[in-house]
Amino acid sequence: MARVVVLGAGVSGHTAALYLKKRLGNAHEVIVVSPNSKWNWIPSNIWMGVGKMSADKVVFPLAPIYRRKKIDFRQAKAVAIRPDGDEASPQGAVDVVYTDPVRDGQTERIRYDYLVNATGPKLNFEATPGLGPGGHTVSVCTPSHAVEAAKHFDSVIDALKAGREQTLVVGVGHGTCTCEGAAFEYAFNVEQELRTAGVRDKAEVIYLTNEHELGDFGVGGMTFSQGGQRVTSETWMDSLFRERNMKAITQAAVTKIDPGVIHYTQIDGTENTQAFDFAMLLPPFRGVGLKAFDRSGADITDVVFAPSGFMRVDANYTAKPFEEWTAQDWPRTYQNPSFHNVFGVGIAFAPPHAISRPYATPGGVAVAPAPPRTGMPSGAMGKMVAMTISDMILDGATTPTHTASMGEMSAACIASTGTGLLTGTAAAMSMSPIVPDFSKHPTTAGRHPTETTGDIGLAAHWVKRVLHTMFLYKAKAYPFWYLIPE
Repeated sequence: MARVVVLGAGVSGHTAALYLKKRLGNAHEVIVVSPNSKWNWIPSNIWMGVGKMSADKVVFPLAPIYRRKKIDFRQAKAVAIRPDGDEASPQGAVDVVYTDPVRDGQTERIRYDYLVNATGPKLNFEATPGLGPGGHTVSVCTPSHAVEAAKHFDSVIDALKAGREQTLVVGVGHGTCTCEGAAFEYAFNVEQELRTAGVRDKAEVIYLTNEHELGDFGVGGMTFSQGGQRVTSETWMDSLFRERNMKAITQAAVTKIDPGVIHYTQIDGTENTQAFDFAMLLPPFRGVGLKAFDRSGADITDVVFAPSGFMRVDANYTAKPFEEWTAQDWPRTYQNPSFHNVFGVGIAFAPPHAISRPYATPGGVAVAPAPPRTGMPSGAMGKMVAMTISDMILDGATTPTHTASMGEMSAACIASTGTGLLTGTAAAMSMSPIVPDFSKHPTTAGRHPTETTGDIGLAAHWVKRVLHTMFLYKAKAYPFWYLIPE
């Protein structure tokens, strides 16, 4: 009997665990280790953050699903991996600290034949003084954060109704943040709710971002095929911001947040401030802080993980200038180069470099969006690695049998710009590939000319709402869940 341990139960880890068990059956063991007892469909947190969706609509307990699928679930936090085993056994192992109420604080060393690191990110609010729920801004990164953000937002609406003008700032809280798409969605949902409440005329809504231009989204922007014409995402987004009368501050690195004041530096080195009454700024990400040790107990964290804390995989990590970056630098199998029974997927893997061109101020402050790798790509990676490991166990494969490179795969994103059955809108975007491949598409910004598209409207909102329901159905592993694509 082989044992596969999956660290993390987000989109990538949960997907990997379900596919592993589906293929391996009861003849082999699948263990999921996650400090969280519940699964969260994170893309819908933005609706929770404006009070349009309750927490029970975006989260559910993991234990009942895993019991039903005969997956061993350990509510625990992984703190170290031992890929060479230890003095007691040559079998790989992971050290965990339990977070469930029964065994809280207890430790265990779990042996494995294969390990999938899908631990996701550490929300690094500490990178910017004053950032986050412990500081002076709100967040929608977790269900509890989003619920608290909705309460603060309600207070802003009350103040506006009382005749007090308010400034709302939504965006990213550091020069190296990712997930600008989530900030964009939240900004537009906030704007719509202000209009619905009849107080939009008394509020200023500002989008603050590290993107070099609107529509960059950490993927270097896109050139859409729309109505037989080529339209850049920058032009598309600029039009949308003007239509909603929203101000955008781009090329900004937030450096400090005081009560009611955001301090930021722009690419040209200018130091600026922005007053606010309400601010939702996303944090940068780091690895969760897993350590790694060899059989003798020596620290090999630097071998297994990049300085960012994310796991090294089969990417080309050679440092080189932006002009030499290629889609082929990106990983295809997500196998750790030092330990071939260890894989890193989703946000947990270390990207070889950014996708957007990185910038810095004259003083060296980075204004460089990190590459997004959430949602659809994370699910695809989780499934791909599950298939590879299953082939290794069932068929004796010695090398990865499946691939899912972001330099080859397509992705679709539906970004909400306001909810409501008849009043909702969303921006539907697709790109192929995610990482531009200028060798294949030299004249269309590195992407397929007809498969990279954009549209906005009510129909896209309906699609996003349907996808919310479909992906929750899939995550709950209801009958034929595997027929719903990642």
